[in-house]
Amino acid sequence: MARIDPVPPREFSEEFRTAMAALRPANPRHEPLPTKDRPKALNTLGTLAHHPDLARAYFTFNGHLLLGTTLSERQRELVVMRVAAVRQSSYEWYQHLFVARDAGITDEEVGRVAYGPDSPLWSEFEAALLRAVDEMIIDGGITTPTWQILSTEFDVRQVLDLIFTAGGYDILARLFKSFELAMDDDIPELMSRYEQLFGPEH
Repeated sequence: MARIDPVPPREFSEEFRTAMAALRPANPRHEPLPTKDRPKALNTLGTLAHHPDLARAYFTFNGHLLLGTTLSERQRELVVMRVAAVRQSSYEWYQHLFVARDAGITDEEVGRVAYGPDSPLWSEFEAALLRAVDEMIIDGGITTPTWQILSTEFDVRQVLDLIFTAGGYDILARLFKSFELAMDDDIPELMSRYEQLFGPEH
């Protein structure tokens, strides 16, 4: 049970509903995330609904991380999933498992994200992307060897988006753990439906 009960959707204030619009940046680089048969993250939204001013500020930031980022969708989701793995945030992991699949990340690759950057099957660049997440969360910053590999493909804006994506989802992982947020009720059903369609090995 969560330490603070999330606000149910029917009780969302008008101020909070207006704040949710900030999740859509004015000039997105990516298409909106699919919503049909996807997690609704109601426990996250319901928790943030307690503080509409903070929610509006974070949704503006998160809207950029999701839709305005200079990272590719695949790169973004590799970063988010690695944050969830390092932080052992099952809530964040299952929410973004669906987004990662939409970004073309296979279940085999999802397993390798959990294993980490030392999996021998990553390219040098994607291993560095995952290692950068570990370094930022564990040590506080990207090391020189990892930076040098990232700089072979990333410009300054992409490095900034990498850093802020890792940080933004680290904040959420801290929220989930601190509030002892329960898994949303729709996750088990969606996982079961997915496995019925594609099998548990997919």
